[in-house]
Amino acid sequence: MRGHLPDENPGFVGRRTELERVSAALAEHRLVTVTGVGGVGKTRLALRAAHIAADRYPDGAWWTDLTPLDGDRLLVALVADSVDLADHTPGMATTALRRRLADDRLLLVLDSCEHLAEPCARLVAELLAAAPGLTVLATSRRPLGVEGERIVALDPLPPAGRDALELLRRAAGEDFPAAGPAGEICVRLEGIPLALELAAAQIRLQGAEAVRDQLGTRFDAPPAARFDLLAHTERVWPSRHQTLRAAIGWSHELSAPLERLLWARLSVFRGPFDLVSATAVCAGGPLDPAVLPAALDGLVRSSVVRPPDAGGRFRMLDTIRAYGATWLDRTGETGAVADRHAAHFRGLAVRAETEWHGARQLHWYRTVDAHHTDLRTALDRLLRTDPDAALDLVGSVAFAWSCRGRLREARDGLEQALLLSGARGRTRARALWALGVTLVLQGEFGPAQEVSERCAREARHTEYTEYADRAEHADRADPADRVAIAERPGHAPAGVDEDQLATAGRTRSRPGDLTLDAAALAGLLALTTGRPMAAHVVVGHVLDAARGGPADSAARLRCHLVQVFALTGLGRLAEARERALALLARCEELDEHWTRTALEYQLALTGLLEGDPAAAAGHARAMLEGTRALGASLGVALGLDVLATALAAAGDGARAADVSGTGEAYWRSTGQPRRGLPGLRALHEKYTDTVRATLGEPAYEEIFLRALTGLPQDGLDRALRGPRED
Repeated sequence: MRGHLPDENPGFVGRRTELERVSAALAEHRLVTVTGVGGVGKTRLALRAAHIAADRYPDGAWWTDLTPLDGDRLLVALVADSVDLADHTPGMATTALRRRLADDRLLLVLDSCEHLAEPCARLVAELLAAAPGLTVLATSRRPLGVEGERIVALDPLPPAGRDALELLRRAAGEDFPAAGPAGEICVRLEGIPLALELAAAQIRLQGAEAVRDQLGTRFDAPPAARFDLLAHTERVWPSRHQTLRAAIGWSHELSAPLERLLWARLSVFRGPFDLVSATAVCAGGPLDPAVLPAALDGLVRSSVVRPPDAGGRFRMLDTIRAYGATWLDRTGETGAVADRHAAHFRGLAVRAETEWHGARQLHWYRTVDAHHTDLRTALDRLLRTDPDAALDLVGSVAFAWSCRGRLREARDGLEQALLLSGARGRTRARALWALGVTLVLQGEFGPAQEVSERCAREARHTEYTEYADRAEHADRADPADRVAIAERPGHAPAGVDEDQLATAGRTRSRPGDLTLDAAALAGLLALTTGRPMAAHVVVGHVLDAARGGPADSAARLRCHLVQVFALTGLGRLAEARERALALLARCEELDEHWTRTALEYQLALTGLLEGDPAAAAGHARAMLEGTRALGASLGVALGLDVLATALAAAGDGARAADVSGTGEAYWRSTGQPRRGLPGLRALHEKYTDTVRATLGEPAYEEIFLRALTGLPQDGLDRALRGPRED
């Protein structure tokens, strides 16, 4: 099945009538919104309905969870990501998404729209107008108000019915009789599923009779003030919302003091969190790091926090998180905990960037991806409170975001931070380099050129200033520390004396990693605009002046990579292959992934240009394995083009058509037409025309279209199999 839906909750109970109503509505209407009070089970119903209806949509059912968003700025980016659109386009945010959905028949589920109701309504109206085959299923505490919307109002389970009792039984892990304490609990909690789950957790701890008695003393009278903390924003079922608030407040009261404190502090996390992050952000005062795991276990036992997934990450439902946030505000800790959260994820980002070059690259790449929501939350906080720190954070993760296909988020964060921050030096130079790479990947070559020049100036200024500072203290410095960095006679920063620099024991300028990365960016821009000689000259000039081996740093490695591609573009194939193989060996020693995949791509190109399609196919498959591990849609699209060309050059028309069709599917997932180096495009057209003629146009088109409309992952799996593996 195409698309992506989360696994269903095994605790789904009843709702047969409601499922029939949603299914019938989806068959007749293009926008169906399930409304109801928080905790009533809207998400579970929508997920179950989507799984049932998925087979009716040839292009799949796709799920978007909107709870991590705290504002609409990244709404389109999140929806695009949920439908596997790694948007590389530079235009309006909705343009690529409209194009992605225009010809498809699919179901898009938008879960938890209430806090973004108006932006969601505008986006849904725009997408429905652009994509005739699109159906949207939304969940929200209130209708979206879009023309043609069909509303399915979801009530709680009948309090005295068997479904409410069955839900309580499953959640508590006990078989209750229809009459007795469990039945009374269902009635007192009005059949609200989330309230029943919270009660079930207490039943496991105290027993059904004790829970029944406690609810009797609390729910017979109006809720105490402590249960009325959440602001009432509902437009439907206010009394039932009061019951849910009372149930959450009751669970809060039954929690131990340290558990309540942890509950409040955990509310700062917008996405799933692990124990390490929870400890770093939430420990303090009486909540000592040594006792925090026990407090977290207590919240899991009481169903306030969901149990950890396979990756060891916990989460809270949004309704429960909002309750904790209100308590956090009452304690006066909201700002302090948000600052600790931002500091923690800034540190994680910086460490990921620091350890990018080496054996832990893939680990940190996946860590940045796993914590994406909270990195965004931290960035938004720092943009408001500490723009210099925001620039440091986003400059550290933007390259990884761009590799992952999150170019809009990378560009948005970098441009905001660069505008708001007055910081100079390494942090700014690194952010400019990351922005330049992002712009190149978006095909924004004019703006990329301007940013490339700014990056080069900032790198020279920074390294010259750092050298000048060492020169000022040359009499106290170790002789080894007097090595020159980026001296540019006549361009000394204000207040730096050229003669003083000359006395520091240096006679020759030596560019550092900032200048190397600036050169790599300029070279990348030259390569992508068809100027291999310019790329070769700019990186060659800097590498000639730099000290160290080609793989001593990520910046040096990037410069050597650009040089290898430049040599290929200049037709110096033997030299390019020799250098690429040497760099590849160093990358394998380092267990470095990103440069290794790029080198495999270059070696595949070289094989094609030298007339060795078998070697080209082998390197293309190695490149695809690497890009798949990195989750890089653009890299997969480029690799499939090389492989399809190699197969066509070898005369394997059927395989070439299959791989080319899969490649087209991946290109569409980037929102861009086919790209790549000019030389490859010419070869691809040449050999494709040949196999089309040999295989026959109808046969070629049939295979191509079957791959294009099939599951892209299945097509990639076929592409990665060699001819003897079929």
